[in-house]
Formats: sequence, C-alpha cells, structure tokens
Amino acid sequence: MDQSHSDLQAQGHFVAAGQFPHDSLADGVARARQLLSELEGSTLMVGHSYGGYVISEAARDLPDVAGLVYISAFILDEGETLLSSGVAFPPLEVFQHLLVSGQGLAWIDPDVYPQHFTNDLDPVEARALAVTQVPPKASIFETKAGQPAWKSLPSWSLFGSYDRMIHPDQHRWMAQRSKATAREISASHVPLLSHPDEVAQIILEAAQKVATA
Repeated sequence: MDQSHSDLQAQGHFVAAGQFPHDSLADGVARARQLLSELEGSTLMVGHSYGGYVISEAARDLPDVAGLVYISAFILDEGETLLSSGVAFPPLEVFQHLLVSGQGLAWIDPDVYPQHFTNDLDPVEARALAVTQVPPKASIFETKAGQPAWKSLPSWSLFGSYDRMIHPDQHRWMAQRSKATAREISASHVPLLSHPDEVAQIILEAAQKVATA
C-alpha cells in the first residue's frame, strides 16, 4: 500500500484497490464494475494511466459514482483510442522501445523503463519496477472509447510536468476538454509513488467537494 492510501484511510475514507485484467478494455471495465457492486454508498473512482480509460468506461450510468479522479491518466472521448489520442502532440521516445511478444503482449524495454516511466524515482526502485511490469494486450491500444462518464460527472486530474509516457501538453488538453479540476506538479508518470501526498490531497479535495454537492 502506498502512502496516499494510508493518508486517505487516516481521514476516515474506505479505500478499495482492485487488480484488473490486461487482456481487454471490456475485461477491465467488468472487473471495475464488479468491485463497485461490492461497495456501499457514494464512491470516487481513481485511475492511473490506462486506468483512467477504465474508470471513464466503468462509471457510465452508475448512480453511486460521485466523481472521477485521473492520476497521470488518459481522459479519452468517444471514438478515441490510446494511440490516436496523442497524435496531435510531440512524439515520445518511449514508444521506440516497446516490445511486443508473439502472444501480442506489450511492455517497455526494461533497460529504458527507469528513464521514461519512473524518471523521478530512486534508480534501484525504478529497476525493480521495470522487471515486474504486467504487460497488457497490445490490442488495447487500438480499442475505441465509448461515451465517457466524465461528461456527466465532476472530474479531477493530477499529472506531472516530467511525464514521459503521456505528453504534458496532452494532459493539459485532456483536462481542459473534460473540464476537470487540474493540478500539474513536478513529477514523472508515477506521482502516486514519487509524490503520494499530492495525490492523496487531490483525492481528498474531490471527496470533500462531492460530499457537499
């Protein structure tokens, strides 16, 4: 459990973190909705990176979801894919280092993972994360988004100026388009590890806002 979870629990919030399949978007959405069905009361959904795609889809038409919090995450609109959403922004070097297996699984070359995915973490921790990647099916990158829940729910977005997985300009554009309350910090793609206090703070602010709405 990272420090942001501990901070949220210390404030009296119930935190549930699901383990989601990486075979397809539909499988991830189904697992998220199953987890939500096990919870009671008003809920905030929080997603990191690809997880932003999942929560945008999973929260649709669920009355108990009060808001969405995107942490260095994709905020896609209907018809977009993970790949197509970034075509208007400067290309990122990391995509020259993607490896795809014969089974269609995609991951970042561990040799360059620390400098792109976790570029503000201790090198030892970054190398450990590089060799424990959970590769998704490459087909997920070309799966088209449905009607996103952020069009009907309040949203928040926190992202880093040094994100090398999603261009910061793309983060700014996605946040503006979705009318998310946005916060940009000096962080990589993993602020939940490098800046857990800031991550916890935006989630707490979102929780307080939806509680008084």
